[in-house]
Amino acid sequence: MPEATSKVVIDVEALTGYYGETQALHNIKLQVKEGEIVCLLGRNGAGKTTTLRAVMGLLSRAEGKIEIQGQSVVGMPPEKIAHLGVAYCPEERGIFASLSTEENLMLPPILKPGGLSVEEIYELFPNLLARRHSQGTKLSGGEQQMLAIARILRTGAKLLLLDECTEGLAPVIVERIGQVISLLKSRGFTVLMVEQNFRFASRYADRFYVIEEGQVIEAFRQEDIASNRERIERLLGL
Repeated sequence: MPEATSKVVIDVEALTGYYGETQALHNIKLQVKEGEIVCLLGRNGAGKTTTLRAVMGLLSRAEGKIEIQGQSVVGMPPEKIAHLGVAYCPEERGIFASLSTEENLMLPPILKPGGLSVEEIYELFPNLLARRHSQGTKLSGGEQQMLAIARILRTGAKLLLLDECTEGLAPVIVERIGQVISLLKSRGFTVLMVEQNFRFASRYADRFYVIEEGQVIEAFRQEDIASNRERIERLLGL
């Protein structure tokens, strides 16, 4: 597995975020380097998804520093952020029930060269090839999650924001998604993900931020887990 470079591709500092008049994020600070897999951990409602949404420009108001590839994106509309090579896979997946698997797959525009071809995607997710003519309503939860991830890989984005990509899925599907994330890292992708499944995250992520009540309360690396597992599990309420 290639090492991450020293180039910072997401740089967040003193970030506050709001839903309407309600402040949800308080002074968030984090960095993601090119080629890393970074995971946001924390209990439900801690602010993990809100942080991803702030990076993607989806909050009603965000203040502070958010830079992607060295460019400030505070106040930038999501579609312009996407053109910086960023793709967001939300927890709700957004599969169109009336369209087939392949029609769903072909929906997003190509934003940059270098996206995976349909053939490469089917090689990564053989289930989707077998179900390519099936309507979205006929797909299992795991197949829908595979399709949601596959869809953003066509766009050419190299920076992926993944929100709860293993939530509620069968272990065999979780294992396959982990394999795909590892393969994407080997191909030079950078991933910032939100994950509740610490066992899964600890296998694949390079670094971790623990968020509680809209604040980063802890940061650690994968190699720190073995010597601090009890403390980490207490922080996460495991």
